[in-house]
Amino acid sequence: MLNYLIPFIVLILIVVFIHEYGHYYFAKKYGVGVTDFSIGFGKEIFGWNDKSGTRWKICWIPLGGYVKFFGDRNVFSQADQDKLIEKYDEDERKKLFTLKPLNQRAWIVFGGPLANFILAFLIFFSIYTFVGKDFTPAVINEVQKESPAEIGGLKQDDIILEIDNNKVESIMDVSKFITMSTSDFIDFKVKRSYDEIILKVKPNIVLGEDNLGNKIKKRIVGIKLGAYNDKINHVKLSPIKSAYYAVHEVYYVSTSSLKYIGAMLFGKADTSQLGGPIRIAKISGQVATFGVLAFISMMAYISISLGLINLFPIPMLDGGHLMFYAFEKVLGRPLSQKTQEGFFRIGLFLLLSLMFFTTFNDLKDLGLFR
Repeated sequence: MLNYLIPFIVLILIVVFIHEYGHYYFAKKYGVGVTDFSIGFGKEIFGWNDKSGTRWKICWIPLGGYVKFFGDRNVFSQADQDKLIEKYDEDERKKLFTLKPLNQRAWIVFGGPLANFILAFLIFFSIYTFVGKDFTPAVINEVQKESPAEIGGLKQDDIILEIDNNKVESIMDVSKFITMSTSDFIDFKVKRSYDEIILKVKPNIVLGEDNLGNKIKKRIVGIKLGAYNDKINHVKLSPIKSAYYAVHEVYYVSTSSLKYIGAMLFGKADTSQLGGPIRIAKISGQVATFGVLAFISMMAYISISLGLINLFPIPMLDGGHLMFYAFEKVLGRPLSQKTQEGFFRIGLFLLLSLMFFTTFNDLKDLGLFR
């Protein structure tokens, strides 16, 4: 249990702290008072007050965090503007989040997801600079008989150049691109002798295991890969190239995740792959056994997911606040408190439904449901 719990807590502490610090940074930048900076929810385990009066604390339920601003009624930055104007004097009003200009409030809210994307970028940048990146070309060593690959026309010694218009720069990209594909057919661009051809392959969906031994539904095409001329090409990159590939990886993971979520909504992707805290704890413990490099790589992907999810236009999430600000920009005034309250109730229902669904998947993954 501790093998799963400790890596999970470390992962959540870092990723959530970075997210909340993004909010905190922009709040302080624009002069907003911050009363609480919490990692976790519920009863406080321990904490301290800084010179500005902010209470930094860690709480018992490690499933997120929050930054509470001066004058807010709750951790979702809800406040009654009219009452605030009456309650506080002129100097105190300058510290109120809800009275700040629209663009400043938007940056404060967006700061959390932005910090998550920056963390992922820095992790990838550091790995590519100090450890290196693989650029081993992917060559098909074997095409299994009667497999989707054979039916689609792939042949031994084909060099895979692209998958679904994603450039294959490493043998490691092949399984990633196949896994993230949501189309009925996967487009393979291969080099055969001196020709470049595009082939469509319809993968089989089979129940198998990932590299950690977890049961998952896999997209299988039936090929075995090898290095081109049996040469492994793993190189450390210059800072400029590392930055380029780090940005590319953050962008690819973000867009692919959105496509996969869209495919799930339309029934074209497996919803059982959607997991919650229990599955993250399990996988983080498994990944930690492979070493620090594997663990911080996973941290980058989790950080991207956290930033992305928080940008969904669901009330109670950062994206929900940004949606309200978009309405405010168009209407020239904030939505009424009653309207916002209604949206927050809808958001709470959606989040609780998502939590129930992911928890069910997690328990099913543990074998509690069949």
